[in-house]
Amino acid sequence: MTGIDFDRYPIAGDSAARDAILAQVRADLSRQGCAVLKGFLTPQGVAAAVAEADAVADKGHRSFSRTNAYFTAEDPSLPEADPRRMFFDRSNAFVAADNFAPNGPLRRVFDSDGFDDFIRDCLQEPEDKFFRYADPLADVIVNAAQEGNGFPWHFDTNNFTVTLALQNADSGGEFEYVPMIRDSQNEQFDDVASVLNGTSDRVVSLTLEPGDLQLFKGRYALHRVAPLAGPTPRYVAIFSYVEAPGMVGSVERTRQLYGRTLPIHHERAGHRADALID
Repeated sequence: MTGIDFDRYPIAGDSAARDAILAQVRADLSRQGCAVLKGFLTPQGVAAAVAEADAVADKGHRSFSRTNAYFTAEDPSLPEADPRRMFFDRSNAFVAADNFAPNGPLRRVFDSDGFDDFIRDCLQEPEDKFFRYADPLADVIVNAAQEGNGFPWHFDTNNFTVTLALQNADSGGEFEYVPMIRDSQNEQFDDVASVLNGTSDRVVSLTLEPGDLQLFKGRYALHRVAPLAGPTPRYVAIFSYVEAPGMVGSVERTRQLYGRTLPIHHERAGHRADALID
């Protein structure tokens, strides 16, 4: 039992219902770089995934730091108004992928029949440009955030992120983003700076409910999670895909997010499919 509501979302095989879902998702992705499939997981599936997250939440790497949108170090040679010099408090926790059992609720969703093909079809990616993130710490993770936590403005290392909302905080935790603010050839630093200093009118705010599946193009979209309030932790599972095989996180980014690295992060340092900062 995967927990996916297959009656509502027949992701495997070919059907008119699947085609209709794909058409809507593609339209949303084209317009905003983001699509949400409401109630993708059944209530029972949500409950099982939350229980799994609760069981390993204490293994999350909690960090408190100041970061910029690119997870790079301070560079005094840059102008003060450059977004790479705009740093914000970050306090969050990520439970790394190696804490989730192969037969556990989250892995069963990720490994369910037709899931990868459905996601790839939603994104309209060719097979030779669509791969599971090869990072053994980051392909299936849970973001566990508590009161006062948030995740400041940033870009994702991987092109496509698929998130599954599991549990909301009592208040706060909205997902805010600016679609397509940069591309593989241009960082658009001026546009990024306008978001960071609060003068942009391009910010989209989104509230996800438990069981909602979100497809998001976070490599090119600046985004954040607003601060939370209340004792209930916010859980979001993250399934990641990239455009090149064997891609893993950078050494510095991995250490920041998970508090540790593996040999593979050092072996593949500097091998990227694009020229973006991170």
